[in-house]
Amino acid sequence: MRLSPDLSTARWRKSSYSGNQQGDECVEIADTYPSVVPVRDSKDTTGPVLMLNHRAWQRFVNGLKGGSL
Repeated sequence: MRLSPDLSTARWRKSSYSGNQQGDECVEIADTYPSVVPVRDSKDTTGPVLMLNHRAWQRFVNGLKGGSL
């Protein structure tokens, strides 16, 4: 059984490419955890958090950069 990290003091950040207009679709990440990258919807900060391992996060980012996602 894996335990999720305590995210109550997480420092969330949005991409610098995110706009500041209301209604923008953005995700936030907390990138200070050694074993996972927590990801959440910036419009629903109390909603669910997706926990990705670092390899999965890097594949996601690379897919976005390469245009395959």
